[in-house]
Amino acid sequence: MMRTKGLALYPGSFDPFTLGHLDILERACRLFEHVEVTIARNSEKTGFFTTDERKALIEASAGHLQNMSVHIFEGLLAHHAAQRKAVALIRGLRQVSDFDYETRMAFANRRLAPEVETVFLTPSEEQALTSASLVREIHRHGGDISSFVPAPVHDAIMRR
Repeated sequence: MMRTKGLALYPGSFDPFTLGHLDILERACRLFEHVEVTIARNSEKTGFFTTDERKALIEASAGHLQNMSVHIFEGLLAHHAAQRKAVALIRGLRQVSDFDYETRMAFANRRLAPEVETVFLTPSEEQALTSASLVREIHRHGGDISSFVPAPVHDAIMRR
């Protein structure tokens, strides 16, 4: 399979990084020459993990992907993508309800950075309902999250 040349950004908060995120990242790495997981730093939000912890957990969870890196940024994604000379933004669509929000964001990003395309990928059926908020909710109520997150993320959550 021939990969598209250039850099694709896979943006998100990834708090925590789930098997659904990993599924989309693996698909993107098959399609693009290089994929950068782009973690947005938001100083107004307190996350489950710090951005530095999320970066380390993603690197530990996706170390098998040779054409992947992780970067933390602040500001508008479209500006960051243009600055990095990215050719695409990767967005995961789990279900129909994601489509409305994601298409509005894609149109806004296209207006701000017309040279950057948005590419929608769907996860495997097994991960279609997995989300970071679901993982946080299950964990909050003492449920087993091991089938929703990579082992390094599971271990880090259990240590909290």
